[in-house]
Amino acid sequence: MSAAGLEGVVATQSGISSIIDGVLTYRGINIDELAKYASFEEVVFLLWNDELPSKEELTELRKDLAQQGLLPDEVILLMKALPKNTHPMAMLRTVVSALEMYDPDAYDMSYEANRRKALKIQAKISTVVAAIHRVKEGKEILSPKPEFSFAQNFLYMLNGEKPEELAIKSLDTALVLHADHELNASTFASRVTVGTLANIYAGIVSAIGTLSGPLHGGANEAVMKMLEEIGEVENVDAYIYEALVKKKKIMGFGHRVYKTGDPRAKFLKSMSKRLTALTGQGKLFEMSVKIDDIIQKEKGLLPNVDFYSASTYYSLGIPSELFTPIFAVSRTSGWTAHILEQYANNRLIRPRAEYIGSPLRKYVPIEER
Repeated sequence: MSAAGLEGVVATQSGISSIIDGVLTYRGINIDELAKYASFEEVVFLLWNDELPSKEELTELRKDLAQQGLLPDEVILLMKALPKNTHPMAMLRTVVSALEMYDPDAYDMSYEANRRKALKIQAKISTVVAAIHRVKEGKEILSPKPEFSFAQNFLYMLNGEKPEELAIKSLDTALVLHADHELNASTFASRVTVGTLANIYAGIVSAIGTLSGPLHGGANEAVMKMLEEIGEVENVDAYIYEALVKKKKIMGFGHRVYKTGDPRAKFLKSMSKRLTALTGQGKLFEMSVKIDDIIQKEKGLLPNVDFYSASTYYSLGIPSELFTPIFAVSRTSGWTAHILEQYANNRLIRPRAEYIGSPLRKYVPIEER
């Protein structure tokens, strides 16, 4: 029997992350603990190595990420040549593809080379996303500072100034929460691609393309668009109930693998409340809570990770068109971990389809049609 959307189908075995009885873990560690205590760099190390880093290993990883975050001059020229009205996800997909051409390890499929490529892609994708914004704004592209953390560097490269501690901590936690999520659509796409023994860049480009859709990574951008359309707290009821009557999809609610709610959502809700209050944008949180209450009451759906991430990112001064690219910055850690795992025990991913077309019939020559 076929399953629409492969729902419930177990396609592979993985030791990277799990969702069991509504509990999300990375390498066996509950996301609640990681969100409270771990830095994004610790999570990257954990996903790649199945262990948390020592102080020395963490210091080394932070140094390597900053060093490898520099972009080739030719790639910067390419970014500046792209049409300014191009969506950042299309620009990101194009630039990551181009980075392959300037990597001497690109076609070396050894374990060591693939590890180096994973590090380079994770480091550079942060610089690329920040640079996309600055190119669109006509500003100078900035490089990461070796003394800054990964989240700190991203905000610095985006805005050109040293970020506040609350902003750093909020982004760092958001990156932790988005780092991996079992066999989601983009991760599956990356594994299908590298299962052919295509290189890691091809796998990441496939994942970025998959993430760009509004039913996956693009949901948080759609949530922000909805909040902007509503405008004021007093408009929420009319907007949402009209949408429900017209059977429009309210983005940011429900999740196929969670029946009792997305465990990541509570952290982003808390961050949204703090950040919107601090930045004088409390109505974004109020609107979000009101929408949340209506959808729970009318549809029985709970918010997922995308819903409160919209107001959280917006409060950090991040434009909505960058929400999904930032998702990609974080999820690259999971994508690369899955790609390395796929290479380690590879088998071509080639499912079958249940045929529901016309029965067997004869070819009719054109003269007889």
